[in-house]
Amino acid sequence: MHTFRPTLFVLLLSTLLLGACTGYQKLLKSSDVNKKYEAAIQYYDKGDYFKAGTLLEDLVPLLKGRPEAEKAQFYFANTNFRQRNYTLSSYYFKSFADTYPNSTYAEEATFLQAKSLFRDSPEWELDQTNTYSALETIQEFLNRYPNSTFRPEAENMSQELQKKLELKAYQGARLYYNLRYYQSAVVALGGFQQQFPASAFNEEAEFLKVSAQYDLARESVLEKQRERYMEVVAFYQHFIDTYPQSRHLKDAERMYTDAQAQIAKLKPSEPTAAN
Repeated sequence: MHTFRPTLFVLLLSTLLLGACTGYQKLLKSSDVNKKYEAAIQYYDKGDYFKAGTLLEDLVPLLKGRPEAEKAQFYFANTNFRQRNYTLSSYYFKSFADTYPNSTYAEEATFLQAKSLFRDSPEWELDQTNTYSALETIQEFLNRYPNSTFRPEAENMSQELQKKLELKAYQGARLYYNLRYYQSAVVALGGFQQQFPASAFNEEAEFLKVSAQYDLARESVLEKQRERYMEVVAFYQHFIDTYPQSRHLKDAERMYTDAQAQIAKLKPSEPTAAN
């Protein structure tokens, strides 16, 4: 008898699961809107967002014009969010907020639309179109609901996305330097500093400008070297004024000293006679 008990347990469990599955399948095929709606809400409250979402997807168009439509549409959007279908949830939350702008769910829907886009933002190495969309939506939310309880989280999301864009911009500027496109590196690094004046990468960017300009001067034709070495000196002076304790100070001083020596050796270019 004892040897059959595990098998009997498995059979009973399978029967229960099959019965539950059969009940759910019947609901999917049912034309009883009220019954399906009640079941969908029950599944949602239990945290079974897959079953709730599947039922609500069928119900949302059928409930138009009924009082249940508002809740059904919000819950459906949220089932997608809970299942990490962030592209879909952002779309459905926006649709909800546009359809029911005065709903008690409108504020949360707008926030969750922004949060969906935030969660859908890719790693910094990839295209950041979604990141810009997320930042725009977060700002719209903050403007619309300045006193929202969701405000601190929305602001934290915005800061995190800004840091991602900052990192991408810095790495893009640094790439010119790594590829030895020194003139482009100087321009890109300067552009980065203007775009992100409070960035933690600005010390590194300032040093790389000195280094890139120094290498550019060394590799330039003779008639351009003196002017470009003078730019090295100017960049160095700004660097040490801004970051006097920088870990790059010795390297920067070495380039500055050599630049001064080269300037002393090189005569100013003679003006070219007009034809």
